[in-house]
Amino acid sequence: MAEKLKIIPLGGLDEIGKNITVLEYGKDMIVIDCGLGFPDEDMYGVDLVIPDFSYLVKNQKKLRGMFITHGHEDHIGSIPYCMQQVNCPIHGTAMTNGLIKLKLEEHHLADKVKLITHKPGDVVKAGCFTVEFIHVNHSIADAVCFAIHTPVGTVVMTGDFKIDPTASDGMIDLARLGELGKQGVLALLCDSTNVERQGYTPSENIVAESLDRQFKDCSQRIVVTTFASNMHRIQAVINVAHRHGRKVAVTGRSMENMLKVAQELGYLKVPAGTIVDIASIKSLPKDKIVIVSTGSQGENMSALYRMAFSTHRQVEIVSGDRIIISASAIPGNEKAVSRIINELYRKGAEVVYEKSEGLHVSGHACQEELKIIHALCNPKFFIPVHGEQRHLQLHAKLAKQMGTLPKNICIGEVGSVIELSARTCKINGSVPAGVVLVDGTGVGDVGSVVLRDRKHLAQDGMIVVCVNISSQDGSVITGPDIITRGFIYVKESEDLMDELREVAMEAIDRCNRKHIRDWTAIKSAIKNDLSGYLYKTTKRNPMILPVIMEI
Repeated sequence: MAEKLKIIPLGGLDEIGKNITVLEYGKDMIVIDCGLGFPDEDMYGVDLVIPDFSYLVKNQKKLRGMFITHGHEDHIGSIPYCMQQVNCPIHGTAMTNGLIKLKLEEHHLADKVKLITHKPGDVVKAGCFTVEFIHVNHSIADAVCFAIHTPVGTVVMTGDFKIDPTASDGMIDLARLGELGKQGVLALLCDSTNVERQGYTPSENIVAESLDRQFKDCSQRIVVTTFASNMHRIQAVINVAHRHGRKVAVTGRSMENMLKVAQELGYLKVPAGTIVDIASIKSLPKDKIVIVSTGSQGENMSALYRMAFSTHRQVEIVSGDRIIISASAIPGNEKAVSRIINELYRKGAEVVYEKSEGLHVSGHACQEELKIIHALCNPKFFIPVHGEQRHLQLHAKLAKQMGTLPKNICIGEVGSVIELSARTCKINGSVPAGVVLVDGTGVGDVGSVVLRDRKHLAQDGMIVVCVNISSQDGSVITGPDIITRGFIYVKESEDLMDELREVAMEAIDRCNRKHIRDWTAIKSAIKNDLSGYLYKTTKRNPMILPVIMEI
């Protein structure tokens, strides 16, 4: 029986972010993108969410390379964690590889991983796969999509994209996609992020015009916050600042790193003397300075957050400052962004953030652009990717409108094995997949049990019962002492604390009367009695930890 092409999404389906897809045929395997996700509200203390790489580890001998569409965190953020477990060449464009190199250096992996730089139009052989780099427009420089030529046909993976005819780095290469469509595209895997939006995504040029209006006739200091990766936007800020005679200072680690890489690779053109050190801004007149900052998503440690809450070392927001938020809140970040905006207003700043001001445009294609890609590629099979379930279903509906047969549309899940031949496309089983949680330097050591305990502690607090018991006869020598955290304020609840000691003492005495000397059984008795009493009297259910010491 002939081999079939397997497409295995290990992330990026039923979720925004954490994009990673495996293509496998016979003894060869390649990986497209390797991103991370951000924790949900109920993931207490978790810093990052990364894919489960166990399938890659198991099939490491088959791995011929990793191909990256662009340098956003949801496409490159997990690379260091993956490369600690497997090793293969990473193929990307210059800007993308520059950002990957920074990540590898942070994790002390730069000498161990081979980065290979390509440009649009390049073709790379990886086992039985031939991967073609095709230029696309997105909110970061050097983004590409891939045409992957396999033994069963050509697969087009768009990555994140939009169609911007006036883009500073040139329009998406629609001509090449049209050529591939004429030659025959077996399957299209297409970005679904903006499928809910009608029409076309506006051009980045609109933002540059809006920024110019905000700078014109402004006599106050200006602070602009945007995504650090959006070099087109930062270039626009630098151009407008130079035009209006303002110096540019940059604050925020990710912004500083991004500028360094972009300038070294020539993606950012900065007029001589325009960028100044953030420490020197106090010596400049307010109408001669603009500060470019991180923090457009309300992140707690970002530069804008520290400015808003007066913890930034070099910048203090004062009445009259004009704050321009040139970004839209990612779903789930709305509260954090609102908190910063309110604090900025409280300090007397003028905050410009409304969408009507034209200060942000998306980097993802809307419905009419998606239709153009479907029409050009004219794929036999369609697999929607990069989106939650509603995005995937709506994109499937759009594909039907564009003539794709319903039986040829395949909506998978993370871990699904989608098998393709020249004539068929179906889901056949699954592989281990899911999420691995990163907390500090710990990778995967926070699981469902730990998260459940953290949630319990956050909601109800904790009680620790300490008691010293005689090893001779089981009698209580000292205690029980009650320590609480996040449950009640002890000094205002002394009566309840006394009652808890009595309940704990009664549980120990009962065990003594029954001649129970098993510490586990005594701890269980204390825990059960206290839990029942507390729920009855307070309707609360704190975590109870009995500690018994034998003397």
